[in-house]
Amino acid sequence: MPTKPLQIHLRPDQDAALRALAAREEASLADLVRRSVDLYLASLPVEDDPVMQLVGLGRSGQGDLSEHHDQVLARQTHR
Repeated sequence: MPTKPLQIHLRPDQDAALRALAAREEASLADLVRRSVDLYLASLPVEDDPVMQLVGLGRSGQGDLSEHHDQVLARQTHR
């Protein structure tokens, strides 16, 4: 997966601990930071997930869309 550069500032103790862990695991600092971010995001309550802001964003006008979404999508792809 493509990555995006990001500059962060760590305290000296964080830097030392992260470098020691990277050496022990034979991993890059960037990989450890990415894994840490993934773990942090996975620990958030579902309602804090930014993806949840998409819920209710649009209106279909169909009251049963959540129950029959597969059929509706199938009809749309065969048009």
